[in-house]
Amino acid sequence: MMMADIATAFPAIKILRDEPLAHYTHTKTGGPADYLAFPTNVQETKSLLAYANQISLPVTVVGNASNLIVRDGGIRGLVMILTQMAAITTAGNTVTAEAGAALITTTQVAQAHALSGLEFAAGIPGSVGGAIFMNAGAYGGEISTVAVAAEVLTPEGEIRTLNQTELDFGYRHSSIQDYHDIVLTATFALTPGDGAAIQAQMDDLNARRAAKQPLELPSCGSVFKRPVGHYTGQLIQEAGLQGLKWGGAQVSTKHAGFIVNIDHATATDYLELIHHIQAVILEKDGVTLETEVRIIGEEPTTQK
Repeated sequence: MMMADIATAFPAIKILRDEPLAHYTHTKTGGPADYLAFPTNVQETKSLLAYANQISLPVTVVGNASNLIVRDGGIRGLVMILTQMAAITTAGNTVTAEAGAALITTTQVAQAHALSGLEFAAGIPGSVGGAIFMNAGAYGGEISTVAVAAEVLTPEGEIRTLNQTELDFGYRHSSIQDYHDIVLTATFALTPGDGAAIQAQMDDLNARRAAKQPLELPSCGSVFKRPVGHYTGQLIQEAGLQGLKWGGAQVSTKHAGFIVNIDHATATDYLELIHHIQAVILEKDGVTLETEVRIIGEEPTTQK
């Protein structure tokens, strides 16, 4: 069996077979990964990729799985979750974090060193790698304003350092999406500030987030990108869709831009509800809602 080959080749790496990804996603949905690996450093990640390339095994990389929907059919090939790679270091006015480091923890390290610039991200639940991948943002801030470099592993197994220009940041976009690189580390250039003031701003943003967002329920975060000239939540509210239930999923009654898992929802529940919202808003307002959440994996099948 191929699993035995992987286990033999990498006895030191935790590798699970047919592991439900619902155990890891923030929606608590998602089918199984054929093979799920948890590398702990760059060399292990590089070795796993090289092995997968050698045997033509598809590779998917997942961070904190906070802004992610994995379809109920799961993911074929090898899935790597990088949350074991979470070291954060500082040098002068820069903070460098490994891809699996929690973005929230990274903001706390910056605050502890009285470095300003990452306050906007104080409540974003993703990983650093995921934040680079999609140029995460909140409250008027974006990763692109502070990220100056990222060390990546290319699909061919080459380690490169990309500068800010090469990262080609846009709204919820980076070149990582286009070239399918794996983020290994990211470096943020910050500004010296007052630690207490930085903490106060982080506390304020977190309080605002807790007041407005359904943090108490499983969700994939903000589902849709903000369409030009509109607010997504307002469009959904005005269409009478807030509170709509679809299987075990529901348009949040607290914030219409979120879909929450209220009763053992499946990824299919989420996706059907998303498509329904898109169709209603397009017909009613002529606005095309694009998903911000990353959607990956296979459609479910009736037989294995």
